[in-house]
Amino acid sequence: MKINSLYNSPIFLKVVFVLSVFIIFFISAITFKHLTSIRNTSAYVERSYKVSLELERVISYIKDAETGQRGFLLTKDSTYLKPYYESRIKIDRAFNNLTQLTSDNPKQQQNIDKLKLLINKRKNYLSKNIYLVLNSNLRREEFLHNLKIGKITMDSIRDHINDMDKIEDHLFKTRTADYESTMKFTPIIIYITLLVTLFLIFISFVKINKDLKRLKTSNAKLLIANESTRMSEIVGSFGSWQYDMGNDKYFFSDNEYRLLGCEPNSFEPTLDNFLKYVHPEDVNYVQENVNKMIENENLPSFTYRVITKNGEQKYLSGIARLLKDRMGSKILIGVTIDVTQEYLATQLIEDRNTELEANNKELSAFNYVASHDLQEPLRKIQTFISRIAEKEADNFSDSGKDYMDRIQNAINRMRLLIDDLLQFSRTNKTEKVFETVDLSILLENSKQELSQSIEDKKAIITNDALPVSKVIPFQIQQLFTNLINNSLKYSKANVSPVININYEKISGENEEFIPIKNKTKYHKITFKDNGIGFEQEYSEKIFELFGRLHNKNEYSGTGIGLAICKKIVENHKGYIYAKGEPNNGATFIIYLPVI
Repeated sequence: MKINSLYNSPIFLKVVFVLSVFIIFFISAITFKHLTSIRNTSAYVERSYKVSLELERVISYIKDAETGQRGFLLTKDSTYLKPYYESRIKIDRAFNNLTQLTSDNPKQQQNIDKLKLLINKRKNYLSKNIYLVLNSNLRREEFLHNLKIGKITMDSIRDHINDMDKIEDHLFKTRTADYESTMKFTPIIIYITLLVTLFLIFISFVKINKDLKRLKTSNAKLLIANESTRMSEIVGSFGSWQYDMGNDKYFFSDNEYRLLGCEPNSFEPTLDNFLKYVHPEDVNYVQENVNKMIENENLPSFTYRVITKNGEQKYLSGIARLLKDRMGSKILIGVTIDVTQEYLATQLIEDRNTELEANNKELSAFNYVASHDLQEPLRKIQTFISRIAEKEADNFSDSGKDYMDRIQNAINRMRLLIDDLLQFSRTNKTEKVFETVDLSILLENSKQELSQSIEDKKAIITNDALPVSKVIPFQIQQLFTNLINNSLKYSKANVSPVININYEKISGENEEFIPIKNKTKYHKITFKDNGIGFEQEYSEKIFELFGRLHNKNEYSGTGIGLAICKKIVENHKGYIYAKGEPNNGATFIIYLPVI
């Protein structure tokens, strides 16, 4: 009775658990010990192999040096000395590797020092013979003496390397013997402990299996309740339903009935009865999705219409998950959410977006036609003014000539304004096709485009190497062109413009000019010049459309160039900022996300 009582006691599984954990730790300790031994042995084998390999390389490099010397002595061709000179570097590298590999072996370290002396001696005699030949002082007796000493030294090198190989082999055998001694009784110990563990696990299994049968019903209900609660916390207000696939029975929550405008439990909870309230056009759609939910464990939510009992149309969203208990029973748990307000709001936004897209297309078409149609009469005005200036110039008074010059300047400003407006419009409406390009190439293209202005101004432009990035190529080139052109335009009189373009890759969390701190990586490109600069209070105004800080008679331009720059940077999800100081230059900082 005592044994049976202990078996049924809750403490029984605790005791078995503690014993099992102890045995598992014991086996793990033994396993860890032997794995460590295997790892150490493997590491030593690898190290011994590397030592032997480096020693063979040393012999090989010396032989290469001898071969090079021999070829040179026979042919007097200095190209044969290439292996001789290269062997010095290779031998030094091999000795560095040997020193590291034998760092824990003082005896081998001493052997390496001795080997270095022998090899240096051999190289000295090789150098002597080469020196004698190069200086035409070769004497047969001295040459033969050098060869003899070199051969003796080479034999000593081979013998010394053999001794080092024997030491490595002896150490390997010693380690292997220790490992085999440790492993001798390990299988028996592990086998016995595994048997004890299996016995304890078997007893635990029988006990747990008995408890599982008793807890099956309560666990199934608890699983359903927990899942329903979890989903309700996620989606908020909802109606829930369950489908027991084994018994082909549905359960609807009270809110599931209310979503249909019905009182709770006012009709039998079946799929057919629910479909009676679904909009006739959506019945097949709902039926297909319910079947998919039964066949698949995870499906996205779907939205459909229902007609409530009082005739009101609602939009509902359904989602479900298929659950399986340990006995293989399947239960489909679902939630139904009233998304009428959200759906109508989304529909309104889509309608407005469609209307806005149509308006944008009309505005783009209007902008294109207006800009191009404006240029035609402008060209005619310019043509007729040119003809009048050519044929009637002598008949004009001084004031008439002044008026003609003003008309011509106004026409030029109008043409420039139209071109800039077209460029700004193109920046807004163009298809944003990103390509991986070298930004340095785009910068060079901009320099070539402005080469005449750069030469006329005697400008000096320096730049760091720019990265390869995924951008809209023609827009980034336009950005570089506008910024360089801006620095050239607003340069000081009688002072050569100096433009420095710097680059660094930064993180958004450390930059003062990035409004929302984040860990995004950015390409930071800075354009700094020595021009007339500006007051810092106008740092945002200069990026506005038609934003000008100077009179049009002082500096040419339309006030659109920097607005185009800002639009291009925004198209790339980046930022652009300006810093200025009157008569001390301007700095433009660009941040482009790393893609």
